This record gives sequence, structure tokens and C-alpha cells, in this order.
Amino acid sequence: MELDQLKIAVVGAGAVGGSVAADLIRAGLDVTVIDQWPAHVEAMRADGLTVHLPTETQVTPLPALHLCQVAELREPFDIVFTAVKTYDTRWVAELMMPLMRPDSVLVGLQNGMTIDHVAEIVGADRTIGCVLGIAANLRTPGIIVRQVSPADTWFSVGTLDGVRTERLDQVAAVLAHTAQTVVTDDIRSAKWMKLIANSPEMLPSGLLGVPLLEAANMPGIRPVMDAMSREAYALAIDLGITMMPSLGLTAGEMPDSDQYALDLLDRVLSHFSQPDTRVAVLQDWEKGRRAELDAFSGYIVAKRTELGGRAPVNEAILRLAEGVERGDLVPAPENAPLLIAALADA
Repeated sequence: MELDQLKIAVVGAGAVGGSVAADLIRAGLDVTVIDQWPAHVEAMRADGLTVHLPTETQVTPLPALHLCQVAELREPFDIVFTAVKTYDTRWVAELMMPLMRPDSVLVGLQNGMTIDHVAEIVGADRTIGCVLGIAANLRTPGIIVRQVSPADTWFSVGTLDGVRTERLDQVAAVLAHTAQTVVTDDIRSAKWMKLIANSPEMLPSGLLGVPLLEAANMPGIRPVMDAMSREAYALAIDLGITMMPSLGLTAGEMPDSDQYALDLLDRVLSHFSQPDTRVAVLQDWEKGRRAELDAFSGYIVAKRTELGGRAPVNEAILRLAEGVERGDLVPAPENAPLLIAALADA
């Protein structure tokens, strides 16, 4: 099947999903966009989706549907991309399953280990995982700021069992319109590499209420991030995860130690972050929404607990983030001593 014959859905047209959808539509592919933010859908319908790139601004007309309109769809999709929050993954998989054929696939354009949630709903054979190296934000309905160009955006895709299928190759070819895309035979390990990189940046930067680079450069904060990285690396090793090149780092640049976890964070800071890049957790809190605590330190803490141990720094940072969710704490630079104390008390 030619790529332009594929029927594609993008569920969740936020910063990531919207950026991908716009690129695919501009490439002439058949894409239906579905989102749950009414104002965003109406803005896209009225004026198209505006994407501010580093060197240009693109305005793309697109067919945007409200979430409730999924019930009106009848023709199944070959590929369903979802870029919703991790905690919304299960119900989105259930929502889209009636619109999938036996050979259709659901691809999570998400951080975190959502591949397991998707597989439980649609089946492992219809699940494709994706690792993302992209920086973008969406603060105003209909307008995305993409801080890294498609040429510098990086995706890795793979099936759960590592088998290379025709549908996987189609997914990779489709995503090549929006990023440098590679196929991996170990998507779980690949997603763990991104988790190791993400876990030290997301909650600390969100708690401090400042852009990522500013947070990492605040006195006493990088050691906290590094301790979180090392805990994530140690857990991955205990779970039998294979350390592999990621985010543009080559095999020759990989130390055989937890230094690799710090190198991955360095790579995020140097290649995927701009001075005004705000992590997804902070963007959610600024919009009054729940953050994906389960995708980062929450996942690290839970998996370590399953093995009978603790990840004390991640656990302490998670508790602070839960305080923000309850309304007991406000993201601000003044929270720095709380983060530093988390390391001291570990």
C-alpha cells in the first residue's frame, strides 16, 4: 500500500501530535485530527494549525474533530497515532479500537511506558512504540511553537517483539515526514533510554517553575537531577534493560556505567532544549491540568518498589510534585531548597 493510500488518525493534537499531524498533511497524507480541547479544535477549524518553526511559520488547514465526533466515524484507520497524556492512554486505545482492523496499529507518540497499556487493550501485535526527541509547546489554541526543526527532530519506532513488519515500515516512512526516524528491534530498551533522560528533568524543572536550562543551572539542582538519573539507570539494569545508543549518541560514546544516564540528560540539554523550553509537566501545571507524574518519577518509584527496594531521590521529588497536584505547593524557584533537601535526606 502506498503511503498516500493509508488512512491515518492523530488523537491528541497538542504540541507533539499537532506538529506531527501538520507535517503529515503537508506531505499529502490522509490524516484525521482528533482532540479533546474544544477551543483548540475550533481554532484549527477556523484558521488552520499554525506551527512556528525556528526558521519559518507554517499554517496548515486540517480536518479537526472533537473527541465526541469519533462516534460518527465509520471507516477504519490503518495507523492510529496518539499523543495524549500517559494517563489518558488506556481510554484512547479503547475509543479507537472499533476503528482499527486486525492489521491496523496504534502508535504512542508519548514518553513513558505506554506500550504496555496499549498492548493490553488492542493487542501486542497491533502495538508500535515510539521514542521522541522533539521540543514543542502549545499555550494558545491553534498555535504551536516547535523549537526544533523536523530535520533535527528524532524518532525511533519498533514492535514489542522486535519483528520488522510491513506496517512498522509504513509507520517509519510516514514519520520520516516529521523527523529523522529509525527502526529499532528493542523498543522497550529504547523507551527506557528516554525515560532515563526525562525522569531527572521533568519534575525538578516543573517544581521550580522555570525553563529546563534555567533549572539545570540553578545552584545545587544538577546534583539532584544526576542522583535521579542514577536511580533510573540502576533500576533499568536490574530489570534487564539493554543500554543502547539514543538521542543521537553513538555506541562509541556510551560509557559502561551510570555516567551514561548523565550523558543522556546532557544530550537533552544541549540538543533538544532552548532557553525558553518548558517541560511538559510545567506546561500542564500552568494550564491547571494534571501532570504525567506516572510517566516519570512515579514509574521509577513504582517499578523499584515492585523489586523490593527504593529510589529515594525520585520518591522525594515525586512527593513534592504530588503537593503541587494537591494545591499545597506552587511551582517556583523558591522550591529549590526542598529539592536540594531531597538529595541530602536520601
